[in-house]
Amino acid sequence: MVSNGKAGPDLSLEEAERGIVVGVDEVGRGPFAGPVVAAAVILDRDNIPAGINDSKKLSKAKREFLFDQIMTTATVSIAEASPAEIDEINILQASLLAMRRAVSSLDQVPDVALVDGNKDPDLGIKTRTIIKGDALSLSIAAASIVAKVTRDRKMCALADQFPGYGWERNSGYGTAEHRKGLSLYGVTPLHRRSFTPIRKIVEGS
Repeated sequence: MVSNGKAGPDLSLEEAERGIVVGVDEVGRGPFAGPVVAAAVILDRDNIPAGINDSKKLSKAKREFLFDQIMTTATVSIAEASPAEIDEINILQASLLAMRRAVSSLDQVPDVALVDGNKDPDLGIKTRTIIKGDALSLSIAAASIVAKVTRDRKMCALADQFPGYGWERNSGYGTAEHRKGLSLYGVTPLHRRSFTPIRKIVEGS
């Protein structure tokens, strides 16, 4: 595992490895509703979009812009684990499952994976887990942007099917608006019943 105080992601971790390097990250562990989404990104080192950073440090407009740039210049795979899978195997295991699905669906077979966090997803290739990797590795940062934008767009679309919870604004996180929606309209099929606030509602009903 690696963690240091560098200012902004670069290619140091990628250049320390041989062969094709993929960055892997996920988003959506904390929300009450919706899937967890993972992305795997192999950057074209001769054509890297400027401005890639940890998705949490970027504005929505900047993330959207960079998403399009990454999708057109890099090799990208996106995968998810559903709320039902989260409830069945727990959110950590579902996050690792989404990562495995993303990497296994790539058009290229990578030699090395740089994975955000401290848990090895068991990808079947050499893997380095990097604490705060999205702030250190450009490949992981790119994956964080792709996963974040993909999930936010999906939750906006799902908000049309299940109005009243504010998913287009809160992406399924447990905001006051979301909690009010739960009190008014109850639990949907997309809510994670294994999460304590949702379980309490289900048990109470």
